[in-house]
Amino acid sequence: MQNLGTGVNRLRTKRHRIFHFVWRGVNLLLSVFVASSICAGVREYSVRRYLDGFSNAIVLNSMPEEQKLQGILDWMRAGPARATSENPDALAKRDPETTLSYSQLLNVCGTATNAFLNLARSSDLRARRLLLLTPDNNTKHVVAEVLIAGRWIIVDPAYRVIMKDAAGHYLTRADLQNAAVFAQAISSVPNYSRGYTYDHFAHVRLARLPFVGFWLKRLLSAVAPGWEEAIDWSLLLERESFFYLVLSMASMLSLLLLRAMLAWYADSSLRIPRFHLREHALRAGAAFFSTPGIKQ
Repeated sequence: MQNLGTGVNRLRTKRHRIFHFVWRGVNLLLSVFVASSICAGVREYSVRRYLDGFSNAIVLNSMPEEQKLQGILDWMRAGPARATSENPDALAKRDPETTLSYSQLLNVCGTATNAFLNLARSSDLRARRLLLLTPDNNTKHVVAEVLIAGRWIIVDPAYRVIMKDAAGHYLTRADLQNAAVFAQAISSVPNYSRGYTYDHFAHVRLARLPFVGFWLKRLLSAVAPGWEEAIDWSLLLERESFFYLVLSMASMLSLLLLRAMLAWYADSSLRIPRFHLREHALRAGAAFFSTPGIKQ
């Protein structure tokens, strides 16, 4: 019996040590992600303030949507002189302040679309990116979709053009799948590639994920048809500061949930005494705001 009791105590001690190790690790990670969420939030706020000021200098919020759209493209086409870099590949391609400042990035479809989307959103336009794909799911061009009068019309920021037919009507990606309409739309755009067709497209290219990308897309399409259209992915994928903010917040919430589960396990199974932060905070708050009694 004594050996059995000793074995139980050793097992309990081992479980307690493992718990304390995990508990401290979770608390440390939680502290890191709380700090990173604050930093990412400050960064995202500063980026939004910058973009608001930048877009207000280009177009007025009181202007009609079509005029805002054309004003942004006119600025991209003939705006003020911009900086150049000897090594443009080293530039941050998901930083709005960078994409709006360097001429090389405004001439590449991906970063030009990034700059356009950030300006459009800051001008209260609903805009999202659209990837044009080859049959083997490689990206051949990047354009934008803008919601105008209830229709997602196509804008090509790299060529500074809104896609229109011969009659001047705005075109959607469904319209541009018609070869004759596509030919009309690009006829007035110098040097536009006829290979930038709309037969294959995506908002999120999961195929870039190694090993699981193809199967993950098929799974999402089977479980939640239209998942690409239901969620606006452009801001998350095109703005680095917002991506890190979402990642930090999601990690923080996950760790808070894990911490709550560990706390429940410690109280119900391990019977480990621990510091109850919430209870102590409530007591401190009650003591601070309560009126002290006066002795007679």
